[in-house]
Amino acid sequence: MEMPAELYPPRCRACSGRIHGRDAEYFCAGCWQHIQLITHPLCHLCGRPFPDASGDDHTCGVCLSRAPQFVAARAWACYPRDEIEEHPLRQVVQKFKYGRRVSLGKPLGRLMARGCQEFLGACPVDLIIPVPLHPKRLRWRGFNQSVLLARQISHAYKIPMDPFVLRRDHETAPQTQLAEDERRKNVRGAFTLNPDRSVDGKNILLVDDVYTSGATVNECSRILKRNGSKQVFVVTLARAVS
Repeated sequence: MEMPAELYPPRCRACSGRIHGRDAEYFCAGCWQHIQLITHPLCHLCGRPFPDASGDDHTCGVCLSRAPQFVAARAWACYPRDEIEEHPLRQVVQKFKYGRRVSLGKPLGRLMARGCQEFLGACPVDLIIPVPLHPKRLRWRGFNQSVLLARQISHAYKIPMDPFVLRRDHETAPQTQLAEDERRKNVRGAFTLNPDRSVDGKNILLVDDVYTSGATVNECSRILKRNGSKQVFVVTLARAVS
């Protein structure tokens, strides 16, 4: 039986404070003001937001020096990569992944699906693939956060999702404390295509939780393209920006 909302008032996903009314469906007003939604102008390839609010979308310096394997990537919101204080969005991601808060998968996935509507609506996607975890990490965590996020996008856009297309065969060191070049080396060769699956001629939407350097989704995209996928698009919940 569903209990009245006044008996169990909704709580902020970040700070756990009460949310009064419907001013911020998943975050309280205090946390919401710190969440920066990604808007134009941005890099039309990797989706990096530009600090200047004027101007058109263009290619960022990182993508000019090293073109990504995917067609385009977008994220719902961003947070400062090196911020000392705990940012509400990063806090939620930490709770979701490391606090094993499986219940956050549904609301966060819905935020992605709704917040990236412009991008997702324009992508000619045949199949959604979540970034896989290594079996050892999956056993420890008990769930793959990317699968939970991808499931909501699949439901919202009526696109099939298959979590078994890509495999993470090599256990890698956590990317968090690695420099950009080290991140690329760390994931090189970590993923393979499941021999029982085919992506030949398909347009793929790759889903992950956070885009930092792009090394993980770029390596996944490389494997998918090498095995015949036509185009790869990327969407993440958050983007960590310098």
